[in-house]
Amino acid sequence: RIPVAGPVTDPRPSPDGTLISYVTAGALRVVRADGPGDRLLAGPEDPDVTYGLADHTASTSIGRSRGFWWSPGSDALLVARVDTSPVQRWYVTDPSDPARPPRAVRYPAAGTPNALTSLHLFTVQGTRTSVDLSFEYLVSADWGPAGPVVGLHSRDQRTMRVVAVDPPTGQGTLLSVTTDEAWVEFQPGTPTHTASGVPVMSAVRGDARAIRIGQVLSPEGLHVRAVFGAVGERVLFTASEEPTQTHVWSYGPDSGFVRLTEEPGVHTACAGGSTVVIDSRTPDGQTVTVLHDGKPAGEIAVLTEEPLVTPRPLHLVLGKRQLRSRLHLPSWYEEGSPALPVLLSPYAGPGMQVVTMARGWYTAVCQWYAEQGFAVLATDGRGTPGRGIAWQRSIIGDRLGPVLEDQIDALHAAAERYPALELERVAIRGWSFSGYLAAGAVLLRPDVFHAAVAGAAPADRRLYDTYWEERFLGHPDEEPEAYDRSSLLPHAHKLTRPLMLVHGLADENVLPVQTLRLSAALLAAGRPHTVLPLSGTGHLVAREGVADNLLLLELDFIKKSLNL
Repeated sequence: RIPVAGPVTDPRPSPDGTLISYVTAGALRVVRADGPGDRLLAGPEDPDVTYGLADHTASTSIGRSRGFWWSPGSDALLVARVDTSPVQRWYVTDPSDPARPPRAVRYPAAGTPNALTSLHLFTVQGTRTSVDLSFEYLVSADWGPAGPVVGLHSRDQRTMRVVAVDPPTGQGTLLSVTTDEAWVEFQPGTPTHTASGVPVMSAVRGDARAIRIGQVLSPEGLHVRAVFGAVGERVLFTASEEPTQTHVWSYGPDSGFVRLTEEPGVHTACAGGSTVVIDSRTPDGQTVTVLHDGKPAGEIAVLTEEPLVTPRPLHLVLGKRQLRSRLHLPSWYEEGSPALPVLLSPYAGPGMQVVTMARGWYTAVCQWYAEQGFAVLATDGRGTPGRGIAWQRSIIGDRLGPVLEDQIDALHAAAERYPALELERVAIRGWSFSGYLAAGAVLLRPDVFHAAVAGAAPADRRLYDTYWEERFLGHPDEEPEAYDRSSLLPHAHKLTRPLMLVHGLADENVLPVQTLRLSAALLAAGRPHTVLPLSGTGHLVAREGVADNLLLLELDFIKKSLNL
């Protein structure tokens, strides 16, 4: 046990193993790995300032969870300083505990100011050099053999600059500029370099997101998901040829591009030196395999608890847009039995796929609902990742319309193939984006959907954060009609079906104001609905006694709404 100055966030050992850096109370500190020598490197000058942490937008929307990076020589760190003072202050309170004061939350809603992020170089002795760069979003950062390299987005995300930083002076050298009329997207792990300094950059090849290693492009039709390491001159990355599968790939100057995983599934990996650890999730479960010098060297045990039900999805390709879908039927269902009511349980948003050749928590939940007597359908429609650039961009200007259309098309195509699906009793459930989709389904298409459970639904897109909403809808001052088109509030008067709204009152991602404003609009229109508040619960519902009972309450609501 190492004595430290306070609760630790993001502890990181130096590459040589002698020091550990960490953040506590917004300050970046280092301590010797053998225990003594804890000291401050960078402390906040103001309550709104932190060192070494990612701001809200970076961690929730950009996907950058880190705020400091070690030099390869273990003698310095590249550090992000975040000043949230320009960001509007919202307050989150716990109505179940009126004695507790509300918490102030700095939340950069669409069209409002972002946090100010700047970069600084600190030696382990404590000297500081400011990096001479101005930018709206710090998308990526790394410190490899060639020095610190950062990726910077403009506010509209249509311009991406990759800049090399000179450690002694803090001066930046522009390596590349990429522009796009929609948005520039860089895969996680890029930009980076091989040991000899060959750049590994994001690129586009046809309709696929690719990588460029020096002057070599990844193969045509291969959708690169992430770069996870460069070992010597070999580059390791994950990519998809089929949207429901992700495999581990390798590129070397002598070997070219080689796929390292074969079994259908979702494979990821990490690498260091001659060791590669491959994490494989397949329809049968999960395995973690260790390779040394490209040869199997054993497995790491997976201790994840087995679900009480065994997922048994039917993988389908449905409709004119070849929608990837999963259909879960009860294990006890036999052909010729009475028709089953249908429950749609998608995610369908741009941040995640749920229709993959991998067993996981999402498939277990769908199968659990199926065992209660439903045909459960999950579909990844337009806007979801892994299906090409045009597919991702088809929701620009309208977050709901194309997504809802794909869910309906998949439902009808599945019913044509499987007469067991009863289209007169169809419900839909979801959380976060899919909660928004579920509420929109019963508001806009009551002819198709007969009940909905909508959890943590971002009903008014103006109230979600800058980076995510402005990517698809633009700045609300410049594209107000896109936000109006994508909002559920103007449609509240159309509700004719049972709707349950659920929200965690401690949610700092999709704040409870979203559900409360939708409920108020429904009330003003005289539309009956149900609201279930979850005290002390954030955006992730995982606490025992809440997560499990919520499933039971949803099930009860859906069954009563469908007269089951």
